[in-house]
Amino acid sequence: MLNLHARARVNRLLDPVGRWLVGRGMTPDAVTVAGTVGSVAAALWFLPRGQLVAGAWVVTAFVLFDLVDGAMARARGRCTAFGAVLDSTCDRIADGALFAGLAWWCLGVGEQRLVGVAALICLVTGQLISYIKARAEAEGLRADGGLVERAERLIVALLGTFLEGVGVPYALAVALWLLAAASLWTAGQRMVATYRSARAEPRSS
Repeated sequence: MLNLHARARVNRLLDPVGRWLVGRGMTPDAVTVAGTVGSVAAALWFLPRGQLVAGAWVVTAFVLFDLVDGAMARARGRCTAFGAVLDSTCDRIADGALFAGLAWWCLGVGEQRLVGVAALICLVTGQLISYIKARAEAEGLRADGGLVERAERLIVALLGTFLEGVGVPYALAVALWLLAAASLWTAGQRMVATYRSARAEPRSS
């Protein structure tokens, strides 16, 4: 939903940043890798130790690198095939680290096993949602959209983490269980979209 309604505004805001970085010799791929390394390190260092507020802020800062690398690619006037694959791969790694870190805390010092289950569901379904789209596109089909895409998943998870860290009761539990349910729904939506696309474009075996 955010991809549909907010992408143009965000692009207008970040395009000057992208041009500035490109003008100083930086590449989108370097920013992608730096953002991923930072996100993974922050998620797996702060979150399992119970430093939820710091973890939420630092992970958010590095996640924003994913917006900047897109602005840099637009500033250069091209997006390479390798860059697209690298970006998608790094997104999956960063997302996996975030939910793994949350599950680690919930099943460890956080002592919230049921919430840990929700975090693991979010981890698996987040990867599944992206895989369905990639596999469908490899077959020449469409599987776009859905209730919660990557931006929504990150916002809900990081906001719940922050609120839990500042002492809001059940904030992370509510965020992760809602996200788990919404992610399962989104995976179903993408499978339905793939089925409809296949029906609309019949091909020989």
